[in-house]
Amino acid sequence: MSEIRLLISCQDKPGIVAAVSTFLQNKDANIIQSDQYSTDPSGGMFFMRVEFDLYGSYQLDDLRQSFKEIANQFSMDWRMELAERKKKMAIFVSKEDHCLLELLWKWKAGELQADIPLIISNHKDLQKEVESYGISFFHIPVTKETKAAAEQQAIELLKKYEVDFIVLARYMQILSPTFVAAFPKRIINIHHSFLPAFIGANPYAKAFERGVKLIGATAHYVTDDLDEGPIIEQDVLRVNHRYTTNKLKIAGRQVERLVLAKAVSWHLNDQIIVYGNKTVVF
Repeated sequence: MSEIRLLISCQDKPGIVAAVSTFLQNKDANIIQSDQYSTDPSGGMFFMRVEFDLYGSYQLDDLRQSFKEIANQFSMDWRMELAERKKKMAIFVSKEDHCLLELLWKWKAGELQADIPLIISNHKDLQKEVESYGISFFHIPVTKETKAAAEQQAIELLKKYEVDFIVLARYMQILSPTFVAAFPKRIINIHHSFLPAFIGANPYAKAFERGVKLIGATAHYVTDDLDEGPIIEQDVLRVNHRYTTNKLKIAGRQVERLVLAKAVSWHLNDQIIVYGNKTVVF
């Protein structure tokens, strides 16, 4: 028996759910969970996520091949994933460790069902911490002059380790369009909620000066538009006039690490469908 996840997006029309259900029944599959969402029942977009157990003798590749007939009939954008296969996750980090450590703690505790073959950083600060988890650490320094070569070195490492997706755990470098194009919808980033109000260095000092009352964070997929990719998760913490700049930073780190961990977990569990510059999270 194998547990499989099927994700579908297409134009909404009658018969989609029936066709999928009948297909799975004919393949001796048992649906465990089924979620669906339509932007507009009168010709909008339809999204569906199905978890099912496969009891018959079919292999996943055979099932994918058989499903193409239905997918073509409804012009579906779809994928079928084996639930037990752990995705290979690479983490990029700079000097701040709060997001990285949250992911490593959850991974070690078995809360993130992933393999982490390597972590890449443009600084050496966190090397010992990473290697204490038994994970390979690669230091790839980045300057304006070496950026292209550094990214190519990183891409070669990611391909060597057959990485499925990348998490930017406070990696303080802007990725080039070439790098982003190599991993479409497979790079997750986290940033504070002050963008675009407080751009640049010391956003918490600027927030303190303005007397902000909410600290938040956004996790999103990376696109060529800086910090404007499809949003996966957001959250906020309420603060007040008693918060110093340092306390604002602490609150910001707390919400960043929690939001990023949720986004990574949902990606690992195949709960996200990207459509345009939005996401549907089941």
